[in-house]
Amino acid sequence: MREITLSQAVNEAIAEEMRRDPTVFLLGEDVAEAGTPFKVLSGLVEEFGTERVIDTPIAEPGFMGIAVGAAMTGSRPIVDLMFGDFIFLIMDQLCNQAAKTHYMSGGKLNVPLVLRTNMGATRRSAAQHSQSLHALVSHIPGLKVAMPSSAYEAKGLMKTAIRDNNPVVIFEDKLMYQDKAPVPEEEYLIPFGEANVKREGSDITLIATSSMVQVAEKAAAILSNEGIEAEVIDPRTIVPLDEATLIKSVKKTSRAIVIDEGHQSYGVTSEIASRLNEKAFYHLDTPVVRMGAMDVPIPFSPALEDITVPTPDRVVEMARKLCSGEMIHAA
Repeated sequence: MREITLSQAVNEAIAEEMRRDPTVFLLGEDVAEAGTPFKVLSGLVEEFGTERVIDTPIAEPGFMGIAVGAAMTGSRPIVDLMFGDFIFLIMDQLCNQAAKTHYMSGGKLNVPLVLRTNMGATRRSAAQHSQSLHALVSHIPGLKVAMPSSAYEAKGLMKTAIRDNNPVVIFEDKLMYQDKAPVPEEEYLIPFGEANVKREGSDITLIATSSMVQVAEKAAAILSNEGIEAEVIDPRTIVPLDEATLIKSVKKTSRAIVIDEGHQSYGVTSEIASRLNEKAFYHLDTPVVRMGAMDVPIPFSPALEDITVPTPDRVVEMARKLCSGEMIHAA
C-alpha cells in the first residue's frame, strides 16, 4: 500500500468529496492560492475554482456565520480555521447556532458543516497558537469531534465528516502534517464512534488521542522490552466516544492511563477516566491515571514548552508505577 502524508490525505479527502458532491465547498483564510500556512489545501483552487475554494477576510465570526447559513440552506461547507486557538472567535456561531439548530427547529433543519482546524504544542508558536482546545467543543451537545492520529485516520474521518448531516469539528495535530502512513487508493470511510486498538496488550491500557497515540505506541514498545505488555487504543472520535471498546480493554488489563495533549484539568482525560471509573470500577487494580498538558499557557521557550506535554518516557514511568502497585501505596 502507498504511503502519503497526513497533509496529502486531508487534501485527497476534500478533493474526492468535492468531486462527488457539488454542494461541498471550502472557505477560510488563505485557503485558495496560499493553500493555508501549512499548504494542506494546495491545488484545490486550481481544480475547483474560487467559487468553491473561497479566500475570506480575517473575520472568523463572519465566515463561520456564512458557513452555518449555507449549511442550513442546502450546502455542505468546510470551514478552515487557520489555528485552533481562534476557535474562541467563533464559539457563538459554532456552539449556539450550528450545534443547536437541528434541536431548536424540531428536526426541520440540519447543519452539515465541517470545521477543520489544528492543535498541538512543541512547534514554538507561543501561547496563542499552540493550544489544544478540543475539550471545549466536546462539552457542547450537537457537535461531533474527531481527532485523527495518522494520515489513514485523517482521510477516512474527513470523508465521514463531510457526509454527516451534523456539524463536525476535526482537530489535526499541526506537527503531524508531514508524517506518512499507509493509505488505500480506493475509497474508504471511518465510522464515528469506533475506536481502533492499535496494539494488543494484557497488563495496562494506554488510551491516547491524536499525536499522543504515537507517544503511547513508543511507550508501549519500551515497556514490552521490560515485560510489560500495554494495549494502545485510539478513540478516533471523542464525540461520539466508543466506551465499549475502552471498557472491554480495561476489564482485561485492570489498569489504564489516559493521554491527551489538552490541559489536564477539566479535560478529555478527566471525562474518559471518569467513565472508566464508573463502568469498570470493580475490574480496576489501580486508579485510572490522567496525563495531559500542564495547566499553564504554552511557553515560547523550547526548554519549557517541551516539558508541558506528555512524552513516552513520562508514560513509561507512570506505567511502571501502576504495574508495580506503587500508585496504590502512594494513594
